[in-house]
Amino acid sequence: MYIIINRVTTVMLISPAELKKMKPTPASQQTRSASTQHALMQAAEKLIAEKGMENVSIREIIKAAGQKNESALQYHFKNIRGLFVAIQQNRDQQTREKRTQMLEELLARKPDPSLREVCSLMTTPGFMLAKTSTGYRRYIIAFSPKLALSQYSALSLVNRQGGGGESGQKIGQLLRAALSHLDENTYRQRMESAVRLASVSMGNHARQKKAFKGTHAKLFLNNLIDTMAGVLSAPVSPETNAIIKSIKREKS
Repeated sequence: MYIIINRVTTVMLISPAELKKMKPTPASQQTRSASTQHALMQAAEKLIAEKGMENVSIREIIKAAGQKNESALQYHFKNIRGLFVAIQQNRDQQTREKRTQMLEELLARKPDPSLREVCSLMTTPGFMLAKTSTGYRRYIIAFSPKLALSQYSALSLVNRQGGGGESGQKIGQLLRAALSHLDENTYRQRMESAVRLASVSMGNHARQKKAFKGTHAKLFLNNLIDTMAGVLSAPVSPETNAIIKSIKREKS
């Protein structure tokens, strides 16, 4: 028998059978719902990392999440696209928090950071999260191709996701100030290239053994930061300048 004490301290004896019939409290329902969502999101990340986004079914995700109810995914996320969006929002929030922390530490140490130091803020937060979280590593493997191969502006996608918020805006301002020699169109094209480069590089690297541990991991990260800084800061060639002037003449 279970003893339940209500608000007026009346003692009631409840049998196990009667206890099962009692409706769960909103708090317990919320906890169970959050647990189910978390299980589905983890299962999806793992399967997508292994098989690719296009090759994972709802049934596989439900089974891997240990859910008996086949409508669990639809109940919590409406459809598989809703699940993918929820995963990205969750990981983007983690990325944003880590980037904000690193940005604050950098500006406290050096109010006028170099281009390379700002570029580091575009890659190091995700690297550090993957270093301590298998789930985040799977997320990088699973979702990096989506950004790298998107037909839409990668820069706009990043701004709407983990690169957004106040820290993202501040990093954008720092980058633009460091690259003042570039006209706006050239700046945006180079940022597009840098974002896609970082995404595909991190996604491929995350598949390697010990990708985020040891000296070789540090070497990869620093080479990637160097490459991004080089892509963004390279002088505009006479050939490119000639094309830019030609386009301006056509518009005038």
